[in-house]
Amino acid sequence: MLQTESRCEVADNSGAKVAMVIRVYGGSTGRGQYTRKTAGVGDRVIVTVKKALPGSDIKPGDMSKAVIVRTAKSTRRKDGSYVKFDSSAIVLIQDDGNPKGTRIFGPVARELRERNYMKIVSLASEVV
Repeated sequence: MLQTESRCEVADNSGAKVAMVIRVYGGSTGRGQYTRKTAGVGDRVIVTVKKALPGSDIKPGDMSKAVIVRTAKSTRRKDGSYVKFDSSAIVLIQDDGNPKGTRIFGPVARELRERNYMKIVSLASEVV
């Protein structure tokens, strides 16, 4: 789960390396639990780039929409199993939902297929 001010790595070749979440679209807050909205795998967020490769189109300080592809917090699936990753990662997307980069690094969760991010799923090396 990611919330506001969470830092995560960028799992594409758009030029950004580290990003910070500044807004969660939708998301949920547990009743009587956290007061911040949290986002899981497949949710859209707005991020600001904190570290980027020199000479790339994306610079530190740029804002962009992104979709979460991995979370370090375990996610429960409908069959009762759980999936979690070593770190949280996002993919920067355009307004129409297509990724800005042309490659996706590392595995992505199967939940992206249900959320209709088929371009990200097809570019990923492994779907878990």
